[in-house]
Amino acid sequence: MKWYYITIFLSVVSLPAVASERKPNIVYLMLDEWGYFESGHMGHKELLTPNIDRFASEGMRFTNAYAGAPVCGPTRCALLTGLHAGHMSMRTNNGHSPIRAGEPTLASVLKANGYSTGGFGKWGIGGRGTSGVPEKNGFDVFFGFYDQVHAHTFYPQYLIRNSSEVPLAGNSGTSFYEGKTHAQDEIFKESIQFIRDNRDHPFFCYLPWTPPHGLWGINDDDPSWQLFKDKPWSAGQRTKNDAKVYAAFMHMVDRQLGELMALLKELKLDDDTIIFLCGDNGGQPYFMTPDRPHGFFGPNLNPKTGKRFRAGKGSLYEGGLKVPYLVRWPKRVKANSVSDHMLYYPDVMPTLAELAQAVCPETDGLSFLPTLLGLKGQKSHNHLYWECGNQKAVRMQHWKAYTNGKDWELYDVSKDIEEKQDLSKDNPRILEQLIEISEKEHEPVRPGEIYDRDIIEKDRKQAPHKRKTKPKKRPIDE
Repeated sequence: MKWYYITIFLSVVSLPAVASERKPNIVYLMLDEWGYFESGHMGHKELLTPNIDRFASEGMRFTNAYAGAPVCGPTRCALLTGLHAGHMSMRTNNGHSPIRAGEPTLASVLKANGYSTGGFGKWGIGGRGTSGVPEKNGFDVFFGFYDQVHAHTFYPQYLIRNSSEVPLAGNSGTSFYEGKTHAQDEIFKESIQFIRDNRDHPFFCYLPWTPPHGLWGINDDDPSWQLFKDKPWSAGQRTKNDAKVYAAFMHMVDRQLGELMALLKELKLDDDTIIFLCGDNGGQPYFMTPDRPHGFFGPNLNPKTGKRFRAGKGSLYEGGLKVPYLVRWPKRVKANSVSDHMLYYPDVMPTLAELAQAVCPETDGLSFLPTLLGLKGQKSHNHLYWECGNQKAVRMQHWKAYTNGKDWELYDVSKDIEEKQDLSKDNPRILEQLIEISEKEHEPVRPGEIYDRDIIEKDRKQAPHKRKTKPKKRPIDE
């Protein structure tokens, strides 16, 4: 793909909410594996999400938002580069594979237009010792996990700031469940400090937080854990407490979102800050039990209708791609509004570039800023495209084609959201058209570079299950 640059011109007449003396601050919060129905405002009865629910009531909820991919690394690549999976430089989910050096990212686009750029959480598109490290790709600072495997523990011996190790006191790195310093607490503190430090000029604060991605540990004195530790639930994949920890994680990020919003009001930045809140890919049916076959918290199960998006994380069926997506901007984005506009993660870069009045590279996306601001002229995609391993999927209007490398299937998702009725034999011409699109949209991958495998392996071995020694494990009856 050849890159070219276009300039986006904003006028007081066309976009009055954006054209102002101060460019808007942008906070982009993405929660790891947060399911479409895992919040109170979507009808969930057990997970406690009061701040997310308030956020939804104060902003816009998108009903047709799709991830860039069904797994962590590639969906982050789509978000940060504005490219779909057939054009991205990083399409694997091994944790450390990088984007190419010098690729335009959300951060580099905004930084070139005067924004301070900070990221805090799980990077996932370039481990240390590769061409994809964030500080070489537009971020003034990034703090957290570079390698996704490193992020498989909340009690590592260290986190990373701009490729340098930051020790975490009291963590041996040998247990998923025990340590003195919880990684998410440190990441949240750095997130907040970045906003405080940059209050006087526009900032882009990217928050790809790891919770509620489950199966790992939480501090015994954490206030969110205290709410769930005595619940009569006994479900998990490693210990009977896993479902409780997941619920506590969901409340933890909700609590921290509330603190972040309170800080913006304290600093008198609330009206000048647009916040995006989403999941990174479709939900995973964690902790299934005989009476909860769709996962203990039913991330893809509509509690009101009983219908479920098919499959989940890792799949290009709806369950792997549909994500919660909320946007809040006081006085500009209409409160308590719902949009059926269909968007996916390549759309984020042109949207943020337009918000910031920045020069945007060529992307596979379309800005959805007109929808956010209630303006006319919203453009829609002719089609959406995904690939993941041997899977491919194409969405065109209400039609969706899917293959796992064998036969193609065809669904009318406007009538069959569960993707149960394959209509490929009844609509061969439509299927042929979608297959042709899939062939056109795929390009051979041009990957980034790995410079130092030793440092990659060092970070990966921070996760207890990657160490040679047997990790400590919380007893099943504890």
